[in-house]
Amino acid sequence: MGGGSTGMGAHWNGGVARAYAPGPAVTRRDALKTLLGVTGALALGSRNPSEALAAVSDGGGHPEPRPGIDASSVLPRDRVAPHAADLYDQVREIPHIVDGIRCQCGCADLPGMYSLLSCYGASGMAQYCDICSGEGRLAYRLHTQGKSLDDIRAAVDRRFG
Repeated sequence: MGGGSTGMGAHWNGGVARAYAPGPAVTRRDALKTLLGVTGALALGSRNPSEALAAVSDGGGHPEPRPGIDASSVLPRDRVAPHAADLYDQVREIPHIVDGIRCQCGCADLPGMYSLLSCYGASGMAQYCDICSGEGRLAYRLHTQGKSLDDIRAAVDRRFG
């Protein structure tokens, strides 16, 4: 007999009924964002997986770029993996834009992470996170096309949010 739902809060699978709690479906994107965020939280020093999971809660909007922000916190080319060097150079050109974007991988809720610009700092997170690097590439491309920060934020939200 094949598995099937009884429609009564249980799932019939191989002769064993398993109870389940119906709830909102989790999308693959949400699951990956949570996984990447928890991994990032643990890599950045969180010692407790429960705290790391709490840190990646989905909340907050885009930050305001800090007055006078510059690229001095962005890792230099010689300290990043070769595959990421060009991207780091691009982010160094637009710190005032990248500082106004919330990173959508979950790291934005970690202590010391203010904006997407933080992902390109000492932790070097953007070298290994597809979301951080994807947001940086998108921001640079749209900025070079003359798009405003609000337009770039909207595009980031559509693609990564």
